[in-house]
Amino acid sequence: MSRILITGAGSGLGRGAALGLARAGHDVVAGAEVWPQVRDLRADAWRRRARLEVVKLDVTDPTDRAHAARRDVDILVLNAGVQEAGAVVEIPMARIRRSFEVNVFGHLELVRAVAPRMVERGSGKVVWVSSVAGIRTRPWIGVYAATKHAIEALAWAMRGELGPRGIRVATINPGPFHTGFNDTGVEAMYEWWRPETALLDSPDFSSYLDNQYDPQEMIDTMVRVIPSDEHPYRTVFPEATRQQGKEFEAEVWAAKA
Repeated sequence: MSRILITGAGSGLGRGAALGLARAGHDVVAGAEVWPQVRDLRADAWRRRARLEVVKLDVTDPTDRAHAARRDVDILVLNAGVQEAGAVVEIPMARIRRSFEVNVFGHLELVRAVAPRMVERGSGKVVWVSSVAGIRTRPWIGVYAATKHAIEALAWAMRGELGPRGIRVATINPGPFHTGFNDTGVEAMYEWWRPETALLDSPDFSSYLDNQYDPQEMIDTMVRVIPSDEHPYRTVFPEATRQQGKEFEAEVWAAKA
C-alpha cells in the first residue's frame, strides 16, 4: 500500500478520494485548507472508520506547505483548486492572481519540496488534478481554464523530466461534478459583477450547473487510478467529456481568426 498526500481534501472530490483511499488501506495524509475543515474531516473519518492523517494545508501558505512536505510520501496528489467565473476582460485581477496562486503556484511549490526525496530514492508519483477545462475552454470560465492549461503544460514537461528518474507523472481531468465547486465559482462572480457597469452582459449559467454528474463516480475513478501502477497518462472522466475534448481540439484547428 502507498503513502499518499492529497491537497484540497477538505471538500468535494478531494475529500471523497482521501476517505476512499484510506478505506482501501492506503496511508493517507489529507490536506484541508482551513481548521474547521480539518476538524470536520477528522470526525468524518472516525465515523467512517477510515484511518487517515488530516493536516491543515493551504497550498499558498509556506508554513503549511513545509509542514506537509516533511512527510515522505510515495504519491503526491495536487487536487486543491478555486474557480472564478466571468469574462476574462472583467474578472478583477486580484481574483485572477489568486486563481493562479492556488491552482498552479502553490502546488508547484509543494512539488518542488516533495520531489527531491522521490528523485533520491528513484521512485514516486505526482498526480495533477486538472480538469476537462485543461483540454478545452469556453466563454466565462477562461481564467479557470487558463490555470488548468498551465497544469497540463507543467505535468507533461515533468513527465519527460522526472520519468527517467523513476517518477511517474499523470493528470486526472474531471468533468463537471455536482460537489458545489462549480456553483460557488459562478456565485463568486456576483460579488464584483454589476449590470450598470459591466462591459458584457451576464451569461446564463443554468445549463452548465443543471447538467453536472454524480461525484461518486469520479471519486471511485480517483481511488482506482491514484495508487495504480498501470493507467493512461491522462484520465478524463466521464467518457462523454473525453469525446468533447477531442472535438474541441478539432474545432480550434479549423477555426478562423
